[in-house]
Amino acid sequence: MSYLFELHYHTPQTSYCGNVPPAQALPKYKEAGYAGVVVTDHFYKEWFEDKGDLPWEEKVELWLKGYRAARETADQLGDFTVLLGMELRFTDNINDHLVYGIDEALLKEYPEPYLMTPAEFRAFADAHGLFFAQAHPFRSVCSPRNPADLHGVEVFNGNGRWDSHNDQARAFAEENGLVQLSGSDFHEWEDLCTGGVYLTQRPADSKALARLLFDGGAERLAQSE
Repeated sequence: MSYLFELHYHTPQTSYCGNVPPAQALPKYKEAGYAGVVVTDHFYKEWFEDKGDLPWEEKVELWLKGYRAARETADQLGDFTVLLGMELRFTDNINDHLVYGIDEALLKEYPEPYLMTPAEFRAFADAHGLFFAQAHPFRSVCSPRNPADLHGVEVFNGNGRWDSHNDQARAFAEENGLVQLSGSDFHEWEDLCTGGVYLTQRPADSKALARLLFDGGAERLAQSE
């Protein structure tokens, strides 16, 4: 048995570009056969600076609002899993990165991870069991990272408002032996259920998801093209 998970999902509670509340979107995901979603709200320097002089832990609490709203909806749905992830952006450019394996305690213990370089974050990820992948590396505003700094690559991005050149991302992953991921990059209704990954197990938390991805548990990709 396999379990279809959305690996790239944004909420309006946290991501400024998100436009559909989890209470509306998640029932549609369940109806479409998804076992769960990973909330990957944007995590970058300017977002946290906008929160002023609050202590880091309080800023993290604000950032978690979208994830918690999704969890509340999942509790009402039953038999639907919501996991915590992030879409991390460093300060050198506007490349985005998907991170799995995080929890609230880790976020609060290590402030401002976006100030690291990708190589530094890769070392941090390895030390903490995090899975670190680049999202949509071949969009016109992005560029592929050094593959030595990555565990995986989003080879299919279902957001139709961008040309993510998914074929180039797949070739990049294959050439460098990186784990291949698929996600809808959900912000708007038109993004609903356009991507995802069939997992060999149903992960109980984000750490279990990271272990699955490391261990080859991404059985196959779901994509709309």
